[in-house]
Amino acid sequence: MKKPTVLKLDPKVEAETYYLPTEKLISGNPKQSLWMHYTDATQQFFVGIWSSEIGKWRIAYTEEEYCYMLVGKSIITDQAGQAMTVVAGDSFVIPRGFVGTWEVVEPTTKRFVIYEKAV
Repeated sequence: MKKPTVLKLDPKVEAETYYLPTEKLISGNPKQSLWMHYTDATQQFFVGIWSSEIGKWRIAYTEEEYCYMLVGKSIITDQAGQAMTVVAGDSFVIPRGFVGTWEVVEPTTKRFVIYEKAV
């Protein structure tokens, strides 16, 4: 049986750049980039870095996500209209089932850890 190995995240991992589907967009058309540093064998656990240009879009979480803001300012608003502003240095969790909006008001970069429970 192979023993688990501690993995150092590679800072040179290639970025995947993309745009959100039109149906999610509320304002802008922000270019987003994703540096996926780790995906486990079950495809349920992910670690990486994400960045986005200014814009606003709808979100509906099927996963659990821990975030640490590296750069920028974003406003995350739930369906009831409660808004939370997050800036560089903030840590937060978005639970599975959260529905609302994500607005990037200053270009934003975050580290993330995601767990997506198998259905």
